[in-house]
Amino acid sequence: MLKAGVLGAGHLGKIHLKLLKESSEYELIGFYDPIESYAKQVSEDFGYKFVESIDELIDMVDVIDIVTPTLNHFECAKKAIEKGKHIFIEKPITKTVEEAETLRDLVYQMNVRGQVGHVERFNPAFTAVSGMIHNPMFIECHRLAEFNPRGTDVPVVLDLMIHDIDIILSVVNSEVKDVHASGVSVISDTPDIANARIEFENGCVANLTASRISMKNMRKSRFFQKDAYISVDFLEKKSEVVKMKDAPENPDDFAMILQNAEGNKKQIYFENPKILQNNAILDELESFASAINNNTTPVVSLKQGAKALQVAQQIIDSF
Repeated sequence: MLKAGVLGAGHLGKIHLKLLKESSEYELIGFYDPIESYAKQVSEDFGYKFVESIDELIDMVDVIDIVTPTLNHFECAKKAIEKGKHIFIEKPITKTVEEAETLRDLVYQMNVRGQVGHVERFNPAFTAVSGMIHNPMFIECHRLAEFNPRGTDVPVVLDLMIHDIDIILSVVNSEVKDVHASGVSVISDTPDIANARIEFENGCVANLTASRISMKNMRKSRFFQKDAYISVDFLEKKSEVVKMKDAPENPDDFAMILQNAEGNKKQIYFENPKILQNNAILDELESFASAINNNTTPVVSLKQGAKALQVAQQIIDSF
């Protein structure tokens, strides 16, 4: 079992603490939080060991799980990596692209593993169809959330849209060519609603919308590729695959057939992949343990986390 320590015991930090405690892959050693009175209360309420300094906790463990505000990610991660520790770091990876690239290079130099908490990669609705997404040429994403004061210290692009940026970069095997975006601040000092159009070198276009002042929650993505359309509902955990194949000579009476102007006929097939319910946060933490133990590349490497942040920054810069 890998010895793990958590930095930050806020809302998400407490979830990580609970899951690490329950996991068969980790031995939870303890946690650190800078607000000592709060940390001691968490320790008292849940029985987790409160360690009084970051350095002390780092020295006690194999893996540091960083669930602090984004502003502190770089400092905490750098300190852990330089001491030869593996790091799991919540998204976005860091505050700036320069910080992210420094960490990306540092894990290689120190021969340790690093994973970024882009949890939607482990959403069962996405994992059920990710193997079917091949060379999509148009992608549409909507991520709308009711207002929550948590996260408003950063633009909605870094708070919400970055989930979809990471998903898109994981399925489009091409470099970003151009970015166009607009954002509006409504209740925060930074944009609360944003729309972005990402164009890739291979001709793929992704259209993303994110809002944190919506009347309802929505997390949907649609992938269009040759002869197939794939829909993923990250919130409801549902997927649908619509495929088109050459129509048989004698189709079934109930078959749905499309015919183009040239007379070519295609039959439409609907598929609803089986969704295996899971705890995505537990899965991402345990997949990281697997990467460490088997000396393999994590599912969401620091290189990928840095790339997602770079594209997010391009979007913010184009407002």
